Amino acid sequence: MLKLSDIKSSEEELREYYEQLRSQHVSPLWLGGGISLEPKSKAIPYVWHWRDLRPQAMRAAQLVGTEQAERRVLRLTNPELPGASASNTLVANIQIVMPGEIARAHRHTAAALRLIIEGKGGYTVVNGHRIPMHPGDLVLTPNWTWHDHANDTDAPMIWLDGLDTPLVRMLEGGFYEEYDMETQAVGEGADPPPQWHYPMSQARAALERLAAERGGSPANPIVLDYTNPLTGGPTMPTIACQIQLLRPGEHTLAHRRVCCANHHVIEGSGYSLVGGRRLDWEEKDVFTVPTWTFHEHVNTGDRPALLFSFTDAPVMKALELYREEAKAR
Repeated sequence: MLKLSDIKSSEEELREYYEQLRSQHVSPLWLGGGISLEPKSKAIPYVWHWRDLRPQAMRAAQLVGTEQAERRVLRLTNPELPGASASNTLVANIQIVMPGEIARAHRHTAAALRLIIEGKGGYTVVNGHRIPMHPGDLVLTPNWTWHDHANDTDAPMIWLDGLDTPLVRMLEGGFYEEYDMETQAVGEGADPPPQWHYPMSQARAALERLAAERGGSPANPIVLDYTNPLTGGPTMPTIACQIQLLRPGEHTLAHRRVCCANHHVIEGSGYSLVGGRRLDWEEKDVFTVPTWTFHEHVNTGDRPALLFSFTDAPVMKALELYREEAKAR
């Protein structure tokens, strides 16, 4: 009786066999590409500095009009990802709307958030509801909601766009539709649904209350989840948002999670150690933390720092893939 251990194939036989498999678009699992021991992202830790981004956004406004580009957006691209995105499942983009401009109405199956970076006001219309946009505000345009943006002030409006476009594209579930007019009609007398607008003033007050309760221990980080007030769950089914307060001199404990995260520095300065890399950041910078990568944040300034972040944690939790781990000291 022939035992498997007795099988001896020549290099030529194996080479011919593998060539036959390739010609039939088949590959042998035993040569690699099977189940990994733990997640290892192709994305790398990276920081985009506002001192570089803002001049490029303003230059785009000088060179490209709204007739040429429905959305004047600069995509932040991770150096090691083949697609044009900051992380594997989420994009982090910079969008600019100049005084008097309108970014025309459309809708898509990708969910989107806007974290306002700069401006004196302006607004987004979501399904007929006018939502104000002030620095630090979080404005949502969930999956398949009509939305257009307008700047009725005398200064540029710039914000961070976060979308789950890479995830939707990977799942081949993307749809897009233009509105039949440039803007939507705005309803009168009704406040916008609270699950679409999170003012910075409310977030700051909540962080200050939490800081007063918890004191100054790194073991008790000052982190708040933005939650849907109707469901108590994450802001959107595919995107969770958080805001963290770092006290002067605070150095958080290192941990890692099965979710990718893009961060925006609302205020302050410091650095983050991400996968052994030091990412120095200051106000309005953007940086990305790949999935399952140890990271810790340090506030090097003399005032509190505020970090906004958005992740794909809801997806990982829904699929029972999420886990987190503190780094052993």
